[in-house]
Amino acid sequence: MTQPTPDTLWRLQLRAAPQAQLLDGSGSPLSREAFEALVQEQQHQLEARGVGSCDIVAWLGTNQPALLASLLACERLGAVLMPLNWRLAHSELLAQLLHAGTALLWVDDSLREAGTQLQQAWQAAGPVERATAQAEDLLLVYTSGTTGTPKGAMHTAVQVAANAQAAVTAQGLGRDTRALAVLPMFHVGGLCIQLLPTVLAGGVVRLHARFEPALWLADVDRWRPTTSVLVPATMRAVLDLPQWSETDLSCLKFLMTGSSVVPLALIEAFHSRSVPVAQVYGSTETGPFSIALAPHEALAYPGSVGRPVAGVQVRLVDAQGADVPDGQVGDIRLRGANVMRGYHRMPQHPDFVDGWFHSGDQARRDTQGRYDVVGRSKDMIISGGENIYPAEIENLVIGVPGVAECAVVGLPHEHWGETPVLAVVSGAGAMLDLDAVRLSFSSRLARFKHPRQIVQLPSLPKTALGKVQKSALAKLLSASLENPDAQSG
Repeated sequence: MTQPTPDTLWRLQLRAAPQAQLLDGSGSPLSREAFEALVQEQQHQLEARGVGSCDIVAWLGTNQPALLASLLACERLGAVLMPLNWRLAHSELLAQLLHAGTALLWVDDSLREAGTQLQQAWQAAGPVERATAQAEDLLLVYTSGTTGTPKGAMHTAVQVAANAQAAVTAQGLGRDTRALAVLPMFHVGGLCIQLLPTVLAGGVVRLHARFEPALWLADVDRWRPTTSVLVPATMRAVLDLPQWSETDLSCLKFLMTGSSVVPLALIEAFHSRSVPVAQVYGSTETGPFSIALAPHEALAYPGSVGRPVAGVQVRLVDAQGADVPDGQVGDIRLRGANVMRGYHRMPQHPDFVDGWFHSGDQARRDTQGRYDVVGRSKDMIISGGENIYPAEIENLVIGVPGVAECAVVGLPHEHWGETPVLAVVSGAGAMLDLDAVRLSFSSRLARFKHPRQIVQLPSLPKTALGKVQKSALAKLLSASLENPDAQSG
């Protein structure tokens, strides 16, 4: 039996109800029939520009229906879509174009000026070495680079569809789903957690070109979505608005979130408004729908990332690669129908061996098969022979009034090897009480886990996707602690 792909699943929905509404929020609402016309238009334009089988098409633009249409158009041409992260620096985008072996750079009108400059630089780089993909490939997404040089995760059409089907099942998406899509589509979180799955399940999507917290709340109030995806940074931005307490959230059956570790304080803020916060764990390499806490379990197990979705295998292993028992922390490895084919032009990468993706994250599993992610293995601090997981401290501190962001890293110590140091960022206009920060963990964590110093910073170094760069933060904190004028306690 032929395995489904995004286009075959889309055609089923198109035939079932061609006049049904599909996309809303970008100009005039689009019916399924109108969106199909857009897919065909994108296909013809790509063909006219010489795109053929196994070519890689880079797409630069904000969230637009044309980007989603280009994904299906590329499948019909046998080509590969590579959405570009428009938040990256010019040099970073150029490096991705050259590494990928791009055949065509498509620039949407929403980013015309930046795209024109990038196009000129790409052409000036000289004859571009075009790297062809494999016939079954469809989506190439570069990682955010929290652990080094960004890598291109290559997904086949079948893998993209498998991820969508897992997302539909785990979240209960269907024809009654109204998804408010605001995360950037250049990342699998914005494209593949709810947007594409909702389209392929027959639901309706309201699409925002970029995330704006006030607009998100306004559309919850007037468009009445049944669900949406927010990450910790965007959850915080929504909670900080004065409209938060006044907006009617009763339409939301659940909110989906995802990150390595989601602060409990953010989850509890939505739970206090009777909005269950479900979670998905995954990465660019895994689709990302790999482990999920279903909406019906969200209120009972806040902070858990849930169980593996259908078709995904999970192992927790120790430093020697042996499986660890329930209750113990191990490195997460995943294999499944939605996990990437491999890294583009990196066939022997050590993070992907025999179909198993080595995530670099750590978790523990309970006796019911639910997983709790504790952080990245490279972030773990070993102080005096004891393991300290930064997320344990961060989850407590983020709930302190006046704390907008926080992060913990290990810095060298001549006696203990490493000691935890806490960086905190205060909210706009907020007065930060360092004694309150200390109280948040002093009675709830073992003494050896307590940060030895607290440093106030104006901001935390982050990737373009908003993830804290712990290595850069460690350097920044080292410099701050050497500076007698640094604010610390």
